[in-house]
Amino acid sequence: MKRMSEISPLLLVEQKRLDFSKNVGGARKAQFGQFLTPATLARFMAELFPAQNDEICRLLDPGAGIGSLSGAFLERCAFGDLKFQRVEVTACELDSQLHGDLDATLSEYANRLPLSLRILGGDFIEMAVKRILLGRGGDFTHAILNPPYRKISNNSCDRLLLRKVGIETVNLYSAFLALTIALMAPGGRIVAIVPRSFCNGPYYRPFRDFLLGRAAIRRLHLFDSRNQAFKDDKVLQENIILTLECGCPQGNVAVSTSTDAGFSDFVERAYEFEQVVSPDDSECFIQVPSAPNVATIVSSPNIRYSLEEIGVQVSTGPVVDFRLKEHLRQNPEPGAIPLLYPGHFSGLKTNWPKSGSKKPNAIQRNRETEKWLYPNGFYTVVRRFSSKEEKRRIMATVVHPGTFPGVEVLGFENHLNVFHERKKGLPGVLAYGLALFLNTSAVDAIFRQFNGHTQVNATDLRRMKYPSRNALVELGEWGMRQSLLTESSIDETVKKITACRPITNE
Repeated sequence: MKRMSEISPLLLVEQKRLDFSKNVGGARKAQFGQFLTPATLARFMAELFPAQNDEICRLLDPGAGIGSLSGAFLERCAFGDLKFQRVEVTACELDSQLHGDLDATLSEYANRLPLSLRILGGDFIEMAVKRILLGRGGDFTHAILNPPYRKISNNSCDRLLLRKVGIETVNLYSAFLALTIALMAPGGRIVAIVPRSFCNGPYYRPFRDFLLGRAAIRRLHLFDSRNQAFKDDKVLQENIILTLECGCPQGNVAVSTSTDAGFSDFVERAYEFEQVVSPDDSECFIQVPSAPNVATIVSSPNIRYSLEEIGVQVSTGPVVDFRLKEHLRQNPEPGAIPLLYPGHFSGLKTNWPKSGSKKPNAIQRNRETEKWLYPNGFYTVVRRFSSKEEKRRIMATVVHPGTFPGVEVLGFENHLNVFHERKKGLPGVLAYGLALFLNTSAVDAIFRQFNGHTQVNATDLRRMKYPSRNALVELGEWGMRQSLLTESSIDETVKKITACRPITNE
C-alpha cells in the first residue's frame, strides 16, 4: 500500500496534536472521551477508501477533533487519488476549544479543492438522532471517524435518544459508529478506528446485529501491540480499524495486521466471511483471524465438546474482596482459610501464602463467608485479566489440595475463573489435562480471534470447544509424569492425543 508524501498541512496538524496530548490534562480528555488521531494512523485510514471518480463526496467526520482524519482524506483528494467534482465536509466536534484548529486544518484545502465545509458543535448523538427521525438519513457517501470512548449509563439521555432510532449499545464509540451507519447512503463507505471490545460479549450483541444487518465488512486491521496506536496519550486499548460498505452484500474480508501505527510490518490476507462471523454462532461474534497457521491443533474434529458435555463447569471466583473486607486477613491465622488471587499462581504452580503481597492471603471462615467458599480439592483456574503487553491471554494453573494440608475449604477471589464440578473439585488428572489444553499456543491464539479484551470471561471459556473428558484425562496423566513442561511439548502431545485416533467422551 503506497504512502502519501508528507505535506505541510498534515505536519502542522500533527504538531498541534502532539501539543494537545502533552498539555491537556487527563481529566479533560476523559470528560470528552476523545484521543486525537496520530498522522500516520490518519493517513493509513484515508488510504483505505477505494480510488474513485464521482460527482459529489459528502464526508462525515463525527468527533472530528482538530481535523486529522478529515485532513488526511482531503489530502488524498488533493493528491488526485480520490476525484470528485465537489467535496462537502460535515465535521462534528463537541469541544468548542478545538473548533479554531479544526477550521484552520480543513480551510487549508479550500484553494486546492472544490470544497464546502460545515463545522458543527453540540452533541453528535442528539444531532444525528434528530436528523434520522426527520427522514434525513442516507445523505453521506463517506465517513471517517475516531469516536470518543466512554460508557453510556442505562438511563442516560444518550441511551434514551439512541433507542428512538433502534440503537441499543453501551459505549459512545459504538453509538457514534451505529449512527454513522444510519446516516450513510447506499454504497457509502466508512473507515473507523474503535476499541475491539464490540467483537464479542453479550453487551454488544445488539450493536453487532445493527452493524451486520446494515453494512458489509470489507476490512479489519489489527495492531499486535495494545499501547501503540495512541501511545502519546498512554492509552492501553486494543484497537481495530474497520472498513464498511453500507447496504451492500457481504463478501470476503481483508484482514491486515501491523505491530503499531508505523505499519512497517504490514501484512494482509483475505478470508471468507464465514471465517469471521460463523453462520452457526447465534451471538454473531466477530472473529479476527490473525495467524493462519495456529489453528492446527484445535482444528481436530475430536475437539468438539462443550464443558457441559465433559461434565465440567466454570465460574467467576465468588469472593469479591471489597464486599467482605472486614473478613480478610493479610496472613493465615486461626479461623481463617486460604484466599487465592491471581498473584498466587505462576505457571502450573500455586505460591501460597505469598509474603510481602499487597493482597491478603486469607479470609475468615464464618457464617457470612461460608457460602462463597469451595471445598479443598483440585481446580483449574484462569486469570480473568492479562497485564499490559502480556504474551499470553489465557494462563491456566492447577490448584492442588496438598498445598493446603488440613484445610477444608478455599476462597477464590473474583479476578479468577474456576473450573469445577458442581462447585466441588475435579479429579486431579482432569484438572491437569484442562490446564495443559488451555495453555497450548493454539488455544491462546484462537481465543484472541474472538476476544478483543484483555479480560477472559467465564462466558468466553464456556463458549470454547474442548477435547473429550477421556482425552483430557489422558493429557493430564501424561503431564503429571513430566519433570519439565514446555509449550512446544504440550502442543505436540495435545496434537497427538486428539488427532491420532477418535477419543469419545464416554
